[in-house]
Amino acid sequence: MAVKKLLLDDFFEEEQFSLIGIHCTIEDFRLAYLINQVLDLQLKRNKDDVCFTKDKSRFALFDFDEKQQHVTYHLVSNICKVKQEQNQSLNSLFGNENFGSTTHYLLPEYKKVNYLLKIETDLTINKEKQILNKLLEIPQVVTAYSIDVDTLKTKNNLIFD
Repeated sequence: MAVKKLLLDDFFEEEQFSLIGIHCTIEDFRLAYLINQVLDLQLKRNKDDVCFTKDKSRFALFDFDEKQQHVTYHLVSNICKVKQEQNQSLNSLFGNENFGSTTHYLLPEYKKVNYLLKIETDLTINKEKQILNKLLEIPQVVTAYSIDVDTLKTKNNLIFD
């Protein structure tokens, strides 16, 4: 008897997107404003942040859907500091403070990246270089570069829907 095999790869297409890592120390809303100016976008703060209940981390998310070009832009913070109570009581100058903080990363492979710009479309290399060059024109941006999505171990963290 013949055995038939069903491959799920035939049914599920992998989402095509480009990812840009941005190094800068300004606030997320300020960076979104500057990117809107330079790239002529309308990034707006999403009412729902990217949340992970396991470690109580929340990453700020800004979206813009360019319907005519079929392109969706997501600006998301890569770093989240979560306040945690410590078991030991520490006596400080300002009273008993039992709080510490832990840092969580959306992409732990890129701990130095402050923000990620995810562009959901199949970009040409020239278009991606144009976007990078425009981002590098922002004086507050230290550097920006493309991230190879295929090498990411935590690619599932980039699913925002």
